[in-house]
Amino acid sequence: MNTKITVEGDTTMENSMKVAFATKDMEEVNAHFGGAKEFVVYNVSKDGFSVSEVIKTDTSELEDDDKTDFRVRALKGINIMYCESIGGTAAAKVIRAGIHPMKVNEPTPIEDILKTLVAMINGNPPPWIKNIIQMETPHDVRQDRWAEGE
Repeated sequence: MNTKITVEGDTTMENSMKVAFATKDMEEVNAHFGGAKEFVVYNVSKDGFSVSEVIKTDTSELEDDDKTDFRVRALKGINIMYCESIGGTAAAKVIRAGIHPMKVNEPTPIEDILKTLVAMINGNPPPWIKNIIQMETPHDVRQDRWAEGE
């Protein structure tokens, strides 16, 4: 079964980034990357945030290596992914796919993170965030060493 949440309205968010949250209840970031059965995805911009979709990632049928690759493929096009924890190999695959993995130390309300991101975009976002939302920023050489593998 493939569940999609549709968002009413015709507002396309300019310069928005796609942020995925590993969640068990659609309310909090409370799942490990490797164990998350779904990720809720939001569009986030300086104007606010809106639900984009829910990506189902139940991989109980797959082998271990395939599970990570399946999740990374499922999250294609995502800019930032929040989870409770993620292993080193999985993190490297996520980074190689152009997704920034972010860990929370404890279950955290998704809405709190979204509000923090919007405030950061409107304040002084770090270069990698500016890059995602296509604000003018010089190339950050620190990203090069991640692109070459682990």
